[in-house]
Amino acid sequence: MATPTARETPLQWLRRRNDKSGRPLLTGPQLQAGEKLAEDYWHAQLMPRITANWSAPAPGERTRRSAPGTGVEMRDAVVAARQRVDRALKAVGPEMAGLLVDVCCHETGLETAERSAGWPCRSGKVVLDIALTTLARHYGLIPPERPPAARLRHWGDADYRPTLDAWQPSARQGTHAETPQPVALPTRAKSA
Repeated sequence: MATPTARETPLQWLRRRNDKSGRPLLTGPQLQAGEKLAEDYWHAQLMPRITANWSAPAPGERTRRSAPGTGVEMRDAVVAARQRVDRALKAVGPEMAGLLVDVCCHETGLETAERSAGWPCRSGKVVLDIALTTLARHYGLIPPERPPAARLRHWGDADYRPTLDAWQPSARQGTHAETPQPVALPTRAKSA
């Protein structure tokens, strides 16, 4: 099976560019994640055809048995690649999956992808950064984000310790029946 042509992709172009602070627009794990998605997409044979499909066998009465390494094995590889693409795009979410497919897989420029989505200029960089970070986290290239430690917060002083005295039955002043009940408000008489 042939491999995609070796030329600079939009992801590689973005990796070589720096932002205002001098950092690359894409990190190494983001570039790897985008290239892995593109490779799986290509192996899944999801690229749209430009010409007629001449690889289909001609109809005939006799059928031949294929050589090892083609046929069923290739079909399994295609199905596995499609499943990997599907899992990756589900991990990113439907909001960002379209941009990833356009930029990473179809190698559409970022400006063209922004225009086709109807986004403002230069907003695609932010969305692509978030999408590629999520994709890199899905592929295990970036460690998962740890949730902030769950701490019990209170407004008391550092040495404040609450007590349960107010909840003890002996500390209660009255019973539920002795608590005041809300009073009904008087109704207004309708004027004629």
